[in-house]
Amino acid sequence: MSSPCDPEHAPVGDVGTALMMIDSRLKTIHAGKTEVDPEQQEMVRQFAASLGPRGADDLLNGACTLIYMFMSWLRKAHEDHGKDVIEYVVPTLVATMRMMPKSIPSEAIPTMAGLVIAAGTGLSPNLWRQQYGDWTEAEMNPLEATAFLLAEHINRITDDPDFATRMVAETLAGADEAAGVTDTYDEYDED
Repeated sequence: MSSPCDPEHAPVGDVGTALMMIDSRLKTIHAGKTEVDPEQQEMVRQFAASLGPRGADDLLNGACTLIYMFMSWLRKAHEDHGKDVIEYVVPTLVATMRMMPKSIPSEAIPTMAGLVIAAGTGLSPNLWRQQYGDWTEAEMNPLEATAFLLAEHINRITDDPDFATRMVAETLAGADEAAGVTDTYDEYDED
């Protein structure tokens, strides 16, 4: 029986921009910076303000698509070792989120855990979330942090600091190629 939360019913959104934001955060952390550069933060704020409602929705859906892609990869990796992705990923993710009270208010953690569980069970995170009403402003940073933490988890598992970003970029490039789109995501294929 089909669920209204099946990924086939979900908008993909602006995965490229969402990936660029996550990649930027990953590079900042791997460069040893603990504070976000105020100039970078202002650029992101201005960029978000320039998106408008449609662009913001596309970016939000793109972040949810990243979460789905990351959890799909993690599910397959865990199943290959006879493990349950929910059992091994969600507790660590929640524990990490609880250590980030400035970025992730405690009331947002159950929603982010729900998104990850939905994705881990093959459901669309954005359609799962949509059941409970509109996104709130307080969920924006936690959503970005969730995608970031999943990407970082994949990078640690693979012992490759660019694996998650490269995996998505290659998938996007393959999808574009199959669709006959000539614009590529070469900036992520440097390694």
